[in-house]
Amino acid sequence: MSYPLTSSSSSLFSISYSSSSSSPSSYFNLCYSPFSFQPSYPKTLLHSNHVSLHEPIPDITNHDKDSNFDDPDGKSSKNYIWVNPNSPRAKQLRKKSYDARYNSLVKLAHSLDSCNPTENDVSEILNGLRDNVLEQDAVIVLNNMFNSHIAPLVLRYFQRIIKPTREVILYNVTFKVFRNCRDFVGVEKLFDEMLQRGVEPDNVTFSTIISCARICSLPNKAMEWFEKMPSFGCEPDDVTYSAMIDAYGRSGHIDMALNLYDRARTEKWRIDTVTFSTLIRMYGKAGNYDGSLNVYEEMKVLGVKPNMVIYNTLLDAMGRAKRPWQAKIIYKEMTNNGLSPNWATYASLIRAYGRARFSEDALIVYKEMKEKGMNMNTHLYNTLLAMCADLGYADEAFEIFEDMRSSGTCQPDSWTFSSLITIYSCSGNVSEAERMLNEMIESGFDPTIFVLTSLVQCYGKAKRTNDVVKTFNQLIDLGINPDDRFCACLLNVMTQTPKEELGKLTGCVEAANPKLGSVVRYLVEEQEGDGDFRKEASELFNSISDEVKKAFCNSLIDLCVNLNLLDRACELLELGLTLEIYRGIQSKSPTQWSLHLRSLSLGAALTALHIWINDLSKALESGEDFPPMLGINTGHGKHKYSDKGLASVFESHLKELNSPFHEAPDKAGWFSTTNVAAKSWLVARSSPELVAA
Repeated sequence: MSYPLTSSSSSLFSISYSSSSSSPSSYFNLCYSPFSFQPSYPKTLLHSNHVSLHEPIPDITNHDKDSNFDDPDGKSSKNYIWVNPNSPRAKQLRKKSYDARYNSLVKLAHSLDSCNPTENDVSEILNGLRDNVLEQDAVIVLNNMFNSHIAPLVLRYFQRIIKPTREVILYNVTFKVFRNCRDFVGVEKLFDEMLQRGVEPDNVTFSTIISCARICSLPNKAMEWFEKMPSFGCEPDDVTYSAMIDAYGRSGHIDMALNLYDRARTEKWRIDTVTFSTLIRMYGKAGNYDGSLNVYEEMKVLGVKPNMVIYNTLLDAMGRAKRPWQAKIIYKEMTNNGLSPNWATYASLIRAYGRARFSEDALIVYKEMKEKGMNMNTHLYNTLLAMCADLGYADEAFEIFEDMRSSGTCQPDSWTFSSLITIYSCSGNVSEAERMLNEMIESGFDPTIFVLTSLVQCYGKAKRTNDVVKTFNQLIDLGINPDDRFCACLLNVMTQTPKEELGKLTGCVEAANPKLGSVVRYLVEEQEGDGDFRKEASELFNSISDEVKKAFCNSLIDLCVNLNLLDRACELLELGLTLEIYRGIQSKSPTQWSLHLRSLSLGAALTALHIWINDLSKALESGEDFPPMLGINTGHGKHKYSDKGLASVFESHLKELNSPFHEAPDKAGWFSTTNVAAKSWLVARSSPELVAA
């Protein structure tokens, strides 16, 4: 709950402080607001355990005896009356009110902030108060200061000239000055001084210190001071507990943070937006992105209005989760709530869209940032370049790279050059790839395994086998161990290499991965031994990471097809199905039998077609009922760096086979036929004349 504090002369209010165990929290909320970055400045008289501004202020100035504050009957118990602001005496009374004194004390605090940090300079300014110094005056002055070097001197001055009834309050407002200055070392030093004077800390003391540690990004210190509270007889309130959720979350104590958060929900504690932001970030870093969304939804249910930090933290979490669609929804909610995106918002969106390859959305955000004059950093440029490299957006990548170089604030790094070399390499532009490599080296960056992998692919496309071998040797000379991705690229190059030059690459493959080299030799040298081949191929697939198994299997089958080793190709495809490298290639329903080839290379797709046709022939011979339709799904896309997709190549092959499969007009990437046409074709294929041919 928040309380509006005003200093207008027409507004009066009460602020009470009791020594009971329940009231420090409310007093703390009113006077110190340690978990709010903007301090609130109460004008409260603190000369007893119960203070109210409804009580008369001690006579600081001599009021006229006929003042409107005098009760003409002498019977009224009121301490104040309403004064018409239009009255001729209103201005005079306003000057005599304590509000005028409050304003002068605030100005005095600002003067102290800018004075020299010496006792003489401080005393010279404060001596202007003369002898009529109240405990309330000391609180107001300290509460409005922002210089942690001067505040202790001011505190000592007031301790000398007044006898505070609640000296801890003077220390607490001084702690707040240190917190505003983010001076945690000063806080700890002042606390030691406080104990030496025999002043006992209260809940407000610890809450202020904990909040100081929190905004100083010292969560471990917050935990340390939180654990000290019981030894001083202080019991944390819900505001302190909420702050500790943030502290535990920032320090990596996830379980403790979540336990407190569960209590917060059960006991309905007040949780601020900073703590909610920490919870969202904590769930995001732990990979529990649904947890981040749940906190966001709970926050809205509790009526806490998300701010920019919340939205940006959530957008970042959705970027990590590769959930660009949810990032779009959250961004729309943010703008609908009247918040304008800032740099952090755009950065989170570029990361979210870029990682998920939402190219259109990412490029729109990029252009919007440029239109608003916002500077990009190297990481954001690299995110966009990596996306363009992965999608084959060469023109867009070169435009972004030129913008980066002309920005004057960002310089290309290793990741930048890697993305550009990948684009040139995949496009088969050898000269530009080599030029970019030279520029990378001249800029002080050694080629990484990603760069060398791209170059191997580039030289392989250009049929420059000697340069492939040279690049492999360069990798070894740099002390880089070939990883599974590099080996997959090397294997793919072999599928594009003329048969007479395969021997040059076999040695490289063996050096990079002996198990792969053994399987390749079976194929290149056409070695016998089916059982041994299957065993070694199985050992190879079991030794590599899941993300490259399909690439390995596709390339090995392509190599078999190039070498006219159809039986080996079928064996590898069947092994891939057994090991679940491939799934769902064939499907059957009452209305259609289908062959799904979308994730296969051309050689693997042709091999799968060969096996499927044989299976159809066996089904026909056994008298199995065919469904009304048969279909082949190649997908309708094309390779990102090629003008041709699997569908266009397969269409030509199906015509060569004189098959009845034709591209479906209403389903892109599908080739369909009826069971009647399929049976007729299968019968014709099995005729002795066709077999002999």
